[in-house]
Amino acid sequence: MDISGLSGIYGDYLNQQIDSASNSKMTQAVSKDYTRATDDELMDVCKQFEAYFMEQVFKQMEKTIIKNEEGSQSTTALVDYFKDSALQDLTNTAADTQGLGIAQMLYEQMKRNYGL
Repeated sequence: MDISGLSGIYGDYLNQQIDSASNSKMTQAVSKDYTRATDDELMDVCKQFEAYFMEQVFKQMEKTIIKNEEGSQSTTALVDYFKDSALQDLTNTAADTQGLGIAQMLYEQMKRNYGL
């Protein structure tokens, strides 16, 4: 019984679940009413946005790399899964520590324009 086709389908499923979870988390954060949010909550949401933005930039940069087609599909699917998880951790840590400054600019803009 050949199951090589299943690993490709499973890998696609894993990648869709990761993207869906990331998008769902961002959608929930954006749809919340922040008019009575504390400064810490507002900055946290701005950092989440910055991490999501950096994650999307890295994913698009990765698409420009020419991939080697060696290896099995199941190995590739697992590598992609762990690569996505590591990328999310990396961008969350980067946004919390140094970041690109997007979170700080967004925070200041929201405080100035919305009087929060």
